[in-house]
Amino acid sequence: MSNETAPAAGHTRARVPRGLAMTGLASAMFLVILDAAMVNLAGSTIRDGLALTAGELTVVVDSYLVAFAGLLLLGGRLADVLGARRMFLTGMAIYLAASAFCALATSGGMLIAGRIGQGVGAAVVMPAALSLVLALYSSPTERTRVLGIWGAVAGAGSLLGVFLGGTLTELLGWEAVFVAPVPFGIIGAIIVWRSVPVFPGRSGRFDVLGAVTITAGISGLALGMVSASEAGWSAPSTVLGLVVGLGAVVAFVIVERRAAHPLVPLGVFSRKPVVTANLVMLLIGGTLTSLFFFLPQYQQDVLGMSPLTAGMTQIPIALMIIVGSVGAPHLARRIGSARALPVALAVLLAGFFWLAIDPTTTGFSISLLGAFLLIGTGLGLSAVNATAMAVRDSADGEAGLLSGLVNAAQQLGGAVGLAALAGIAIGTAGIHGDISFTTAFLGLAALILVAVALAVALPRISTATPPRPAVVSTR
Repeated sequence: MSNETAPAAGHTRARVPRGLAMTGLASAMFLVILDAAMVNLAGSTIRDGLALTAGELTVVVDSYLVAFAGLLLLGGRLADVLGARRMFLTGMAIYLAASAFCALATSGGMLIAGRIGQGVGAAVVMPAALSLVLALYSSPTERTRVLGIWGAVAGAGSLLGVFLGGTLTELLGWEAVFVAPVPFGIIGAIIVWRSVPVFPGRSGRFDVLGAVTITAGISGLALGMVSASEAGWSAPSTVLGLVVGLGAVVAFVIVERRAAHPLVPLGVFSRKPVVTANLVMLLIGGTLTSLFFFLPQYQQDVLGMSPLTAGMTQIPIALMIIVGSVGAPHLARRIGSARALPVALAVLLAGFFWLAIDPTTTGFSISLLGAFLLIGTGLGLSAVNATAMAVRDSADGEAGLLSGLVNAAQQLGGAVGLAALAGIAIGTAGIHGDISFTTAFLGLAALILVAVALAVALPRISTATPPRPAVVSTR
């Protein structure tokens, strides 16, 4: 990475070391990914420590995703109007304060409140961080290089998270996974405060009503599906949640059609590649989040692994996600973009089917390793190729919007997909509070099967441009 200095902005120091600034900004991505991975590994211990049911643990995970997905596009708009540096520091402060609150939680309700705070902080800090990266590195060549580093940092966070999550949980308890990011986040915030200039914000307004309606829609759908696992699909709480959620989504569409500064200009949905790519990413997000919710519990509760062993055995998945992400552009060049996404999804589908029928009954096995290698490779290949499809044909000024949409689709898929699969897997377990893991893994395969069908049905598009790293929206 270049250590050249950035030009002055506003009334800040005349020149800043960009390498140092990038380190501080990348810490945000690293911490969010790291913490999410660690929380997943600690899920079974959190459930036991706070006496939660499987449905309540689902809410703990989903509450973060709902806040993150619902406010992500608004967070980008806040960075544009109020200034990215200011919003980065504000978002980091919210995220770290919420993390510390989670560590002090003595009940499921307290932990859910803390997780919502983490989601709000992440939704503010992530688009602000990427906005600052793009402001510091202005040329296309520099941006390609630095966004590659950004993607590698995300992979490193996931890789370290599956190791540290099990280690900290086993040695210090589940609270440690929320405490660990705090000092590192403080250091990262100080680096950004001292090294990143104040880039002026732009004039504009906030689509607050749009953010409120989409967040209410995601929340209602997710909570309705989670309620189904505890009370049944015909229970008043389930029906109310689903009705409110669908109503809020309809309201969001109406609001966006009338808003002067909409979060999502609805005209982009007239393009089939954009719609298909976002639907595919929605399904990938649902499987990714659900996999790392169910898998650690399966490893610990069924296969008898300790949190540390479960984390260590997930390292092949994290490694292959990195390998798949790096290999995705090469696959697209070799067989064409139109074929690359279905092939990538087929690899992921094979991995999920393998996991669902795997005969392992205790500990780790070569068979389980084979499933993990396919799943990791498929996730890396699929996410990059779906993102590339979503942003490939963007016109001037649309890259931020389209990449923001695909990131929001992934988070939305995670929130609703996890709630739906958890509701089905818990409901079919036959024992109150238990999970049918075979049902859960077959559900993951079913979601990806739908994604394969969507990708195959998409008409051929231009294959001239290989996949590029995507950027969270700053619009």
